[in-house]
Amino acid sequence: MIVVCTGWHVEHAVDKSVAGWLRQSRNFGIPVAGICTGAHILANAGMLAGRRCTIHWENLPIFRETFPSVIVGSGLVESDDDIHTCVGGTASFDMMLHFIEKDCGRRVALAICEQAIVDRIREPIERQPSPLRTLGSVNPLVLSAVQFMEDSIADQTDIAAVAKHIRLSRRQMERLFARELATSPSRYFLELRLDRARLMLLQSNMAVIDVAVACGFVSGSHFAKCYKAFHGVSPQRMRAQRPRSAYVPSLGRAGSRASLGRMYD
Repeated sequence: MIVVCTGWHVEHAVDKSVAGWLRQSRNFGIPVAGICTGAHILANAGMLAGRRCTIHWENLPIFRETFPSVIVGSGLVESDDDIHTCVGGTASFDMMLHFIEKDCGRRVALAICEQAIVDRIREPIERQPSPLRTLGSVNPLVLSAVQFMEDSIADQTDIAAVAKHIRLSRRQMERLFARELATSPSRYFLELRLDRARLMLLQSNMAVIDVAVACGFVSGSHFAKCYKAFHGVSPQRMRAQRPRSAYVPSLGRAGSRASLGRMYD
């Protein structure tokens, strides 16, 4: 088996000779696996078109934009035609446990869990952790609303559609968000869009206007104004800085929320 391991800024690790070698190896029947952003390398080599895969949630937005023919799941591990992917982190261990269980049986895999102080073998379809999971024990209707927002970022979805999805009036939903998250649904949705935009800016060379459209903004000027109010710098300057990690949790920043609130509440 060939295991492709990659991390930050995987787009800079793309190599034509490696892609050719991976395709040739797969033609010879060698199983291939990608860990974390390894799915990007496999997709770039043309090995995931029409196939299922998974990738770390941080890289999902730009991955879907770059490889629209790939079927991207949200689980920990995906396998399709002897091409395996996992989301990285501890899911790498889960993927190896599933290989071991397949070849050596569940008893051996469980014995390895005991040795490694791991309490169980997680199922591949378990949803990977994401910012949604960090909300903690909030009302299930809030979780449903936030999940709908995350799935609708690229669309021109309005707050009325979110309220309809969870079967509440807009006013009821606003009271629920105020109580559970200390913010309004519209502001939370905007912040989700801006965080998504940040990931896409730092993980690709897409034009700023294309990032804006992919994150549901109607114009480049409106996007730039919101982005600077929330992140403190313009989209262009953020891209120029290129921090090591593309993700910095920002939904809890009171200062940013205050400035956005003055602009849009």
